[in-house]
Amino acid sequence: MAEPVARVERAAEDRGWRLRHLPVLLIASVLLAGVAAVVGGVTGGADAALGAAAGVAVTVISYSLTTVVLAWADARNTQLVLPFGLALYVAKFTVIGAVMVGVASTGWPGLIPMCLGIAAGVAVWTGVHIWWLTTVHARRAQG
Repeated sequence: MAEPVARVERAAEDRGWRLRHLPVLLIASVLLAGVAAVVGGVTGGADAALGAAAGVAVTVISYSLTTVVLAWADARNTQLVLPFGLALYVAKFTVIGAVMVGVASTGWPGLIPMCLGIAAGVAVWTGVHIWWLTTVHARRAQG
């Protein structure tokens, strides 16, 4: 029974633990955006390059915002995480949906590469986050 209490106390002493993974995720995302832009440029030209990189950026902005807001809420009171998380989820997907509808209505040829960039961003962000949690964070939690 003492082990969970010790972890909570350690987490309280380490104020930066909630955002420690963010730099690794941002670096991976910047690398992905570069690769996405090159692949988009080679396969579809400038519009595809811009669309693919913009898609990755949409994911990075969305996930970074969630990370920061939920870290803030958790640092204040853990009971704030659910309401802030749900409100942010609704707000983000409303804005992303409006942006995607707006972009689609222009007929811009970078729309499909943008959607693929979003999907790639989600896959890479999630994969790197899982890697970080199961390796880096797991070692810190044990030590």
